[in-house]
Amino acid sequence: MSARAEAGREVYARNFGVEPAEAERIMNERAGAVYTQEAFEAAGGPGWQGQNLTDRDRSIAVIAALVAQNVTDVRLSTYLALARRTGLDEQALTELMVLLTAYLGQPYTSLAMEAVRRSAVAGTPDRKET
Repeated sequence: MSARAEAGREVYARNFGVEPAEAERIMNERAGAVYTQEAFEAAGGPGWQGQNLTDRDRSIAVIAALVAQNVTDVRLSTYLALARRTGLDEQALTELMVLLTAYLGQPYTSLAMEAVRRSAVAGTPDRKET
């Protein structure tokens, strides 16, 4: 594994809240080995390794992108958990959904708000695929 892919594997581990080997196992299970290696290479680059954004900033950006694509499954729950670990509370996540409603509309953000509430109750990322 290249140094960049290794750095990306660390990012996925941090985002998932698990050890690197477990992050690799999860990704291989979800997407296969070839995709996983490409994802690790990408995550090892400036988007996740740059010095000007925090993981909190990145989690907000990824949440917004996923909501814009109507993704409310385990991928959104993963970044909601990262957002919580980096200091966003339920009020902040609710405010984010309200803000996104103005730009994306209620159909997407209402589903995302359900994911916010569902993952808060569970206390961990929602592992249910939808």
